[in-house]
Amino acid sequence: MFRPCIDLHEGKVKQIVGGTLGESGLKTNFVSDRSAAWYADFYRRDNLSGGHVIMLGPGNETAAREALSAFPGGLHIGGGINAENAQAWLDAGASHVIVTSWVFREGRLDRARLAELVARIGKERLVLDLSCRKLGDEYVVMMDRWQTRTDLNVNAETLTTLAKSCSEFLVHAVDVEGLCRGIDGALVEKLADWSPIPVTYAGGAKSLADLEETTRLGKGRVDLTIGSALDIFGGSGVKYADVVAFNKAQRAKSSTP
Repeated sequence: MFRPCIDLHEGKVKQIVGGTLGESGLKTNFVSDRSAAWYADFYRRDNLSGGHVIMLGPGNETAAREALSAFPGGLHIGGGINAENAQAWLDAGASHVIVTSWVFREGRLDRARLAELVARIGKERLVLDLSCRKLGDEYVVMMDRWQTRTDLNVNAETLTTLAKSCSEFLVHAVDVEGLCRGIDGALVEKLADWSPIPVTYAGGAKSLADLEETTRLGKGRVDLTIGSALDIFGGSGVKYADVVAFNKAQRAKSSTP
């Protein structure tokens, strides 16, 4: 299934090359003249729930709140989420909060912080972002806007353990994010095999065939986010109308006895 996204940078909806976040040479693929709320309402009308709003740095809170108000209960929110503000974002209309960097300290998973967050909002409202970079034969979780490596690898043991503390995983393949050169099919297949809970994969999607391939490799357990290739974000590889139709067809198929 397709999951929509709204990436916010400096208060605007943008599509960027993920690996350049935090660098002076930030590469931007697209800057929209539409508001975050416009996109959220667009997704609401097409019944595309479960997408994510990501605040990339400061200055995005107002736009994020407007998006959540436009599609209450339909979007996840991530970027700067912690135990102190998580409930406020849920109260603002997010269905789930997405957390990465805050549950790591000095590059190590802080299990006490994770337990505190679960105690405050419940695992059912928590999505863990395990966006990763391939280093050698391992997929290593990245934090701090994907600039800092952690000591945690994405593998069967990690996903099985952390699934006890959240309802979903969000995994950006940092090496291909924003490049529109195709998905990391090997990672998608591994996520389907390793994770006992739903996963949304993002990174590199360039065509409707990538959505079909993710559905196949992910065995129906891995959803796909498409950003820069989508026509509503200035792309030419994927038509938004086609991903909406794809989701409708998948729902019809799953409801057929």
